[in-house]
Amino acid sequence: MNRMSGDKACGCTHGVAPLNEVATPTKGSAWVSEFSVSKMDCPSEERMIRLALEGREGIESLSFDLGQRRVHVYHTGKIDLHASKLDSLGLGSTLIGTRACAPGEIAQRGQADAQEALGESRVLKALLGINALMFVAELILGVIAESTGLIADSLDMFADAAVYGLALYAVGRSKGLQLKAAHLSGFLQIALALGVLLEVVRRFIFGSEPESLLMMGVGMVALVANVGCLLLIAKHRDGGAHMRASWIFSANDVLANLGVIVAGLLVMLTDSPYPDLVIGFAVGLLVLNGGRRILAMKA
Repeated sequence: MNRMSGDKACGCTHGVAPLNEVATPTKGSAWVSEFSVSKMDCPSEERMIRLALEGREGIESLSFDLGQRRVHVYHTGKIDLHASKLDSLGLGSTLIGTRACAPGEIAQRGQADAQEALGESRVLKALLGINALMFVAELILGVIAESTGLIADSLDMFADAAVYGLALYAVGRSKGLQLKAAHLSGFLQIALALGVLLEVVRRFIFGSEPESLLMMGVGMVALVANVGCLLLIAKHRDGGAHMRASWIFSANDVLANLGVIVAGLLVMLTDSPYPDLVIGFAVGLLVLNGGRRILAMKA
């Protein structure tokens, strides 16, 4: 995992070319190139970039800033081939600039990463457990409550668990195994998302009677679980890329939980299943798109 990005993370010193001035890397020297990636806003996109670039000849390290949608690539030699690989992912990447690394900069980054890896690994395991448990609970109760909103929200929990599990599984393994694990989670996400979308269509045609009180109750429990995730991540939110991404992911989940609760309230007030169907369809599309992006990953 990488901790920070930009000049602060790199320990830049006076006399080092700023990133807004494109340098010409030479073989054997250490460089850092900054990219703007307009469509990188969650761990799925970060994982795509890691699978595409990590392990390539000349790549020393990667640093992510999801908030600013920036990627810093530490490399030797020219950046051209790596930039083309990043561009092939279709995430809207643009090379901002390249500068020479300060002496010992890459080694210092590696030492800082190792010191924080253990603590972050424990947090990721806790997040994986919480999201996996809530996925099963929401899925079962969503079926009982006849709520597509709850079922779709359970898939959002699954997507989170898949991201955390993949991050833990991939540590120290080959790129081939990383890619197989990613594709497996992508196929599973797509299959579940299609199932939910078909269920939304079926219930729209044949009707449904979602249990509003159960929807709101389970939504509240899921909300508490995701707030708990936020508290676990809080002290790491300014640290590694996965932790910053996890904060964003869990914060988005809180919004999804609130959507389910509001939909349950609207179902109760209007005596109509349509609010439940709308949020179920919306979240289903979100999970489907996440699975599609994962399957777009290439070695």
